[in-house]
Amino acid sequence: MRYSASSLRRLSKDRQIRFLSGLSDLEASVLQYDWHFWARENQLAPPGSWAHWLLLAGRGFGKTRAGAEWVRGLAEGGLAPRIALVAPTLSDARAVMIEGDSGLMAVAPPWNRPKFEPSKRTLSWSNGTVATLYSAEESERLRGPQHHAAWCDELASWRHAGATWDNLMFGMRLGETPRTLVTTTPKPTRLIKALVADKNIRLTRGTTFDNLDNLAPSFADAILKKYEGTRTGRQELMAEILEDVPGALWQRAPIEALRTGQAPDLVRIVVAVDPPVSVGEKADECGIVAAGICERGFAYVLADNSVQGLSPAGWAKRAVALYHRLRADRIVIESNQGGAMAESVLREIDPLAAISQVFASRGKYARAEPVAALYEQGRVTHVGAHPVLEDQMCAFTGERIKGESPDRVDALVWALTHLMLAPQGRPKIRSL
Repeated sequence: MRYSASSLRRLSKDRQIRFLSGLSDLEASVLQYDWHFWARENQLAPPGSWAHWLLLAGRGFGKTRAGAEWVRGLAEGGLAPRIALVAPTLSDARAVMIEGDSGLMAVAPPWNRPKFEPSKRTLSWSNGTVATLYSAEESERLRGPQHHAAWCDELASWRHAGATWDNLMFGMRLGETPRTLVTTTPKPTRLIKALVADKNIRLTRGTTFDNLDNLAPSFADAILKKYEGTRTGRQELMAEILEDVPGALWQRAPIEALRTGQAPDLVRIVVAVDPPVSVGEKADECGIVAAGICERGFAYVLADNSVQGLSPAGWAKRAVALYHRLRADRIVIESNQGGAMAESVLREIDPLAAISQVFASRGKYARAEPVAALYEQGRVTHVGAHPVLEDQMCAFTGERIKGESPDRVDALVWALTHLMLAPQGRPKIRSL
C-alpha cells in the first residue's frame, strides 16, 4: 500500500508506529525528502500537458514549499536545464525562494544539494541544471535569457508585473514543453485577473486553513482571530480575488491605467508620515509615503515605506532614510497623532531635515475626497506598484473596518495635499 502523510495520520497510533518502525535508516532518509509522500494533493502539479500552473492560496498554505519542490523535481530529473526564479525583489528571491525555511536549499536532500552563488544569481545542480534569480524590479534583465521552466513567486506584488511577465514569456522557448508555475496570494491586479480568466491555465486554489496542522498555534490564535471574517482575511487567508469595494473613494482601473515605470523630472518631493498613536506589534502602521510633482502640475507616487511594529526611533529612521534617498524637500507629519513627539524623534535622527506639521481639522474621508478627485482627473500616477497601499485605497470608504487601519492612505493624502492642494515653493528640477 502506498501511504501519504495524510493517509498515515488517519491510521491508528499502533499502525503508524508499526509502519515507521519498519523502515530502514535509508528508507527513512529517503522518505523524509519524498515530496509526494508529504504533500497535500493541492500542492502537487496538475497532471497532463500544460504550460502554466497558477497556484492561488492564502498565507501559510505552503505555496513556497510547493514551488521549491516543483523546481527541485525538474532539476533533479534533468527535465529543465535552465530555470528562471522570479520574485518581487532580488532579496525576496534569495530570502524566500533559495534560503527560506521552505526554499530550494531547505528541501534539497543532503546527497544532492545545489550550489548557490549569490554573485552570479545562480543555483546549480551537479547534473548541470542551473536556476537563475530575477527581480520584478529589473524587468529588462529577462530580455534575452531563455528558459525551460520558471517559478514566479508572489506575482500579485510584482512592481513591473506586465513588463516582467512579457519578457519572461518571450524567453520561455527551450525544450518541447516550457512550463511556468506562479505561486501567489491573489490580488485583483490586471495580470492576475487575466491569468485566472485564461482557460488554458491550470488553476489550483487553497486557503490558510488547509495547512493549519503545520502552523504555529500562536498564528491561529493571533492572526486568524484578528482577520477571519474581514476583507483582508478573505484575501490573505481565503485567497479570494476581491474587486472594488462599493463606496470606496478609489477604483483599481484608473490606477492601473495611469501607472508608469519612471517619473519625469520633478520640481518638488515630499515624504508624508502618519505616526501611530501606540507602539508595539499590535499598534497601527506608521504610514510613510513619498510623492513628487512635475512642472506641469502632475503628481507621482514614488514609494510606500510604511511599517508596523517599530519603535518611534525605528520608523523615524525609515522615514528619514527615504527623505535622503529621494532627495526630498520636506517631511510632512500629521500633528493630531502626537506630531510634536514625532517631529522631535525625527530631528534626533536628522536635526537639519525640513519638517512641517499639518493639522487635521476634518475627518479622514473629507480629507481624502479632494485627493481622490485628482486621481479621477488623471493628475496622479503611481511609479511602479505599491500593492498594500493600493489595496487600502481601493477599500477605503471612510469607515474603520475590524483589523484594518488606513494609515498608508492617510500618509498618501497628506503628501498629495501638500503638493497639489496648497501653494508651495518650487525648488530646482531634479531627476530620480
